[in-house]
Amino acid sequence: MSKNIVWHEATVTRERREKMNRHRAKLLWFTGLSGSGKSTLAHALEEELHQRGCRTYVFDGDNVRHGLCRDLGFSTEDRTENIRRIGEMAKLFVDAGVIALTAFISPIREDRERARGLFPHGDFIEVYVSCPLDVCESRDVKGLYKKARDGEIPNFTGISAPYDIPDKPEITIETQERTIEACIDELIETLQQRGVIPTKVV
Repeated sequence: MSKNIVWHEATVTRERREKMNRHRAKLLWFTGLSGSGKSTLAHALEEELHQRGCRTYVFDGDNVRHGLCRDLGFSTEDRTENIRRIGEMAKLFVDAGVIALTAFISPIREDRERARGLFPHGDFIEVYVSCPLDVCESRDVKGLYKKARDGEIPNFTGISAPYDIPDKPEITIETQERTIEACIDELIETLQQRGVIPTKVV
């Protein structure tokens, strides 16, 4: 980075934005295997938060690769760069007073921890969406597991590439036998307990 680039401090601060929004800004980082329910939960939670008057935005793995990260593949190096970009983008959204939600497999623990390091303590909430591989594979909405098993998709997490299970996620959501509604209720309760959102609907 050039030495001639200087960060400009804005007069409209994150604290002022949060006060206007009537909720705190945080990043909820959904991680888990393909088919575990990351995107489903992130978007369902966003809908519930929106109904409560919160300002939100979901960074969905597939959507981001249509634009911001369209030049990246799925090698270890490209996955790391993908997560780096998302972490930096999400950091800006949190500064804007938004509750940002990311739904990425993000299989490499080091990459997730590097993203966590971009945020002040408590602003990065890792949500481990836990679901057995066989259940994820049975869902296979996009047909990706079948292609991976047939050798059509290399470096596929859970099949030909590893997934580092989070050591100490702030939240673990098990989706094997739970309804979406039950999972969202748990997430909302956790956000209320952490003081991110008010206990009453705005």
